[in-house]
Amino acid sequence: MADAAGQAAEAQGKGKMSTSWTIKVIESAEEMLVVEDLQRLVWPGSEAEIVPGHLLLASVHNGGLLLGAFVEQRLVGFAYSFLGMNEISNGPKLKHHSHMLGVHPDYRSHGIGFALKRAQWQMVRRQGIERITWTYDPLMSRNAWLNITRLGAVCNTYMENYYGEMNDELNAGLPSDRFQVDWWLNSRRVNLRLSRKKRGTLDLAHFLSAETAIVNPSQAGVDGWPEPLEEPALPHSAERPNILLVEIPADLNGLKAAQPQTALRWRLSTRSILQELFRQGYLVTDFVHLPGIQQRSFYALSFGEATF
Repeated sequence: MADAAGQAAEAQGKGKMSTSWTIKVIESAEEMLVVEDLQRLVWPGSEAEIVPGHLLLASVHNGGLLLGAFVEQRLVGFAYSFLGMNEISNGPKLKHHSHMLGVHPDYRSHGIGFALKRAQWQMVRRQGIERITWTYDPLMSRNAWLNITRLGAVCNTYMENYYGEMNDELNAGLPSDRFQVDWWLNSRRVNLRLSRKKRGTLDLAHFLSAETAIVNPSQAGVDGWPEPLEEPALPHSAERPNILLVEIPADLNGLKAAQPQTALRWRLSTRSILQELFRQGYLVTDFVHLPGIQQRSFYALSFGEATF
């Protein structure tokens, strides 16, 4: 739903101007209506997906958080999260669930989405909460780059067809499978990713030079679109590598438009692979994108990683 689409929206578009912005908490009923209008721009095609202003208002007055990014007093982006419960061994514990992140089409690729998430990280920590969760489509490479690489979230939860059938322009045509990611706000991983220091990222060559296995290397298909491997090389329980790579389409939206049946095969294939790896104890800890004409994308999964 809005979760995946909003983060895709921030990552995909090309900026049209030099932009500076301010971020503030949104609390008034009038501003909630402006957020409604921005949702329609970010997720066109289905009025049913819009979170109404009165619900946003009730949420933020009861522990929820709605942050807005403003350029010259114009709302150009927002992030919305609400309180939830995390069931752990010694009883339930409060968390935030980040339901929506959206950026106006004219202001994408300026870093506004990242700035909103960073502000969310700061504000939620002030509530004494140490975990934020959210969902996104695991086949959306640009979302994966923002969530896993840039923000430092991790994942070992796969939910099949989570929202049921969706009819908005960004989500129609495939089962609405989702990753639920965990953002551990006080972890070393997240603090390093959000620091002002530029982080050197690993590329595919780093993993391959360490002889990291690709579970499901793609095959060239019709018109150059990648085909999923029919028989992935899943590890046996007796011998599990510390790190594995799982390939996903580099351009899901393009693939859906050109070859919807191939996109569906990718959904079903990666669903099976990722669910099995999570069952075995693997955790998504990084994401790698290989640019170029034949671009490729991979999740890096670590076995048994308990500290972040």
